[in-house]
Amino acid sequence: MCPFCLIGIILLLIVLAPAVAAAQVQTPAPQPPSGRQQSMQADMQMNMPGMPEMPGMQAPANRASTLLMQQSSGTSTQPLGWAMPMVMTRTGAWQLSWMGQAFAVEVQQSHVNTPPGAIQRGGDKLYSTNWGMLGAQRPLAGGAVLLSTMLSLEPATIAARRYPELFQFGETAFGQPIVDGQHPHNLFMEIGTQYAHSAGRAVFSLYYAPVGDPALGPTAYPHRASAAELPQATLGHHYEDSTHIAANVATAELAWRRLHLEAGGFHGREPGENRWTIGFGPMDSWTSRFTWLPAHNWQAQVSTARLHHPEALSPGDEERTTASVEYASGERAATIIWGRDYKTAGHYAVNAITAEAVLPIASRNYLTGRFEWSQRDELFADQPALEATLPRWFDISAYTAGYTREIAQWHDAGLGIGANGTAYGMPNTPALAGIYAAHPWAVSAYLRIRLKPAAKPVATH
Repeated sequence: MCPFCLIGIILLLIVLAPAVAAAQVQTPAPQPPSGRQQSMQADMQMNMPGMPEMPGMQAPANRASTLLMQQSSGTSTQPLGWAMPMVMTRTGAWQLSWMGQAFAVEVQQSHVNTPPGAIQRGGDKLYSTNWGMLGAQRPLAGGAVLLSTMLSLEPATIAARRYPELFQFGETAFGQPIVDGQHPHNLFMEIGTQYAHSAGRAVFSLYYAPVGDPALGPTAYPHRASAAELPQATLGHHYEDSTHIAANVATAELAWRRLHLEAGGFHGREPGENRWTIGFGPMDSWTSRFTWLPAHNWQAQVSTARLHHPEALSPGDEERTTASVEYASGERAATIIWGRDYKTAGHYAVNAITAEAVLPIASRNYLTGRFEWSQRDELFADQPALEATLPRWFDISAYTAGYTREIAQWHDAGLGIGANGTAYGMPNTPALAGIYAAHPWAVSAYLRIRLKPAAKPVATH
């Protein structure tokens, strides 16, 4: 492992140290519970992660219901200890769950030289990343059914089909590869349905989505607890969780106690440039994922997949493998992710490591950080003649630190203001020196609004 990766993991463990210390406090052994209490405790362990009591919310009726309520995107789950920012209402037999957030971001970056004829690299920009999600759940045939819809206005709020992000790449804009930029999400991020049925302590579920999230990788960064105060994508996005918007997705899942096993298929091609429509294609790719929830605040997953021709301008398939460990307690969260893509056309593999954390302080302040190291193999995709003469990849590191202050809350929405800065590390090579500054950097300032249940007033006597 590179020394920078080790530094990032050490910083992450420092954030987790208070939680580890608390877990080591000795407490008196409780009296053994009765059989009825054991059953009730087992149901509570599968209950909504970190969810406070809210008007209109009823406790899940069975294990099938609780499985569906634990999911963040597609069938991905996060630690049960996370205080999921979700507003619950009811209409008839349907339990409705509302989630959403939006960032208005101004980014300033160090200068980047754009080759003649290529799309503008780097630069400064005002843009918005955003998404909103509605889930509707009800009992059905002895189990539970969930209808889910997730939308984003990024096709309108991110001009020129990209926002600046140094050393980022993936997909296309105006027929050319995006380099030093991140593409917007689609208007339709998810339209899916899932049915779950319990049998004893096991729960079996089937998920299908014309557009949705297959069982591959950790929870995608827009929905991940540890990335809640970071508006920009991870550099390892296309090695770790880029399939969170895929077409023709089908997943079968078996959950038994703390173990979840999933397998399924999907259309492997990345979404097209027209972000307003729903793309579709044959179910030509497969994936499997194993998830383990060893304790209330922890989750780990390992997944692997074969993606059929994911990039429009790159030949061949990709074989992706990911592993991650997440911790969450209330709004405190941290994640370590490893992703690996094997490119069948070039017969080589590239890796990425991400370590990120958010630390709430006094309920209205959030410190956040992200460390990234990845092997960037498409930094010169817009210059194919030059790319053919260069190494397969360049090792790039990124160090991000930020602060958010929540300044207001009304009804069930919270408003925050914040900023983060990123410093990059890169090899001292002529090819990179001709494009980037000697010490690349980026600074983002933002306003953030998020659906978040309003705190109940404390009763006084």
